Amino acid sequence: MSWKDLNITHIDTPALIIDQDIVQDNIEAAIRYAGGVDRLRPHAKTHKILEVAKMQLAAGITKFKCATIPEAEMLGMAGADDVLLAYQPQGPKIDRILLLQLKFPETTFNVLVDNIDSALLISEQCDKKNQRLNIFFDLNVGQNRSGISPQNARELFLKCKDLNGIHIQGLHCYDGHIRMSDLEDRISESTQAFKSVIQLKNEIESHGLPMTLVAGGSPSFSVHAQYHNVECSPGTFVFWDVRYSGDYPELPFKKAAILASRVISKIDSYTYCLDLGHKSVASEMPFPRVDFLSDLDLKQIGHSEEHLVIQSSDPDVLKVGQLLYAYPYHICPTVALYNEIHVCKKDKIIAQWKVIARDRKITI
Repeated sequence: MSWKDLNITHIDTPALIIDQDIVQDNIEAAIRYAGGVDRLRPHAKTHKILEVAKMQLAAGITKFKCATIPEAEMLGMAGADDVLLAYQPQGPKIDRILLLQLKFPETTFNVLVDNIDSALLISEQCDKKNQRLNIFFDLNVGQNRSGISPQNARELFLKCKDLNGIHIQGLHCYDGHIRMSDLEDRISESTQAFKSVIQLKNEIESHGLPMTLVAGGSPSFSVHAQYHNVECSPGTFVFWDVRYSGDYPELPFKKAAILASRVISKIDSYTYCLDLGHKSVASEMPFPRVDFLSDLDLKQIGHSEEHLVIQSSDPDVLKVGQLLYAYPYHICPTVALYNEIHVCKKDKIIAQWKVIARDRKITI
């Protein structure tokens, strides 16, 4: 299908549209690349959509990763067997995850821990409520955002292994700092960073406690899927985007999401304004924010809350009201800007799906 074959004159812009067939292809490609559903624990942060989670479940995927309580609740609604909240819960989040366990008893929920104080707090809350919660140790292998070093995690394990209300299920390792485009460099860096994780796993398992390993994101999917016995947790693959398709060409995914925008003003013969502001496309990175599906030479020169200003190399190439399509450079935060997405199949819009987990709360 060519996106330009879609008739979306009746759809207000800016709008986010996904091709359901490409999403399905990407899900199946991820399963093949991982080596089977048992080695795949996809992250829900990219799509945040119940229908997409159900597509993954229908393909045989049963284990998932997420970053927020609403994403965890969405996965419970979908019927996931196993959900890892890849975030250390603090304050009311501990109560909320325990409420999710009661609401979705068929789903196993897990959380991250990287210090003894948090482990004690979770243990205390579980004990009070007569519940049990699985924990994964969050390991810092160079991202320096959260987590404990594998060396210090040995002591944390000894302090946690006999606590009431919690069960040490595994180790979580996100190497998001290893994102260079060259595959050989990624293999070298990721493999080196992962050595201490394997050493920790072996040491803990010597105490008779088997450890599940969850590792990586999209950039290191190429490494962990090939070289390590882990559950891989890419997320972006489901929709893919311009940045990753350029940086990681060895991965077998296709861009499934596109933005539709209209020209809302013509400043002069070369300069135009689109309705694609900060609130419509991820804007945390430098220009360009999008890749236009056009043979025209269009340069992005200005961006604000509701406006994207572009400049053409030739005069008078666009008209006010004209539709333009563009792939976002960063799809994950772009999806979170929309209440709903439009779904196409072949050359027709067939549905609108709510981005249900973009909100801070669904019911819990």
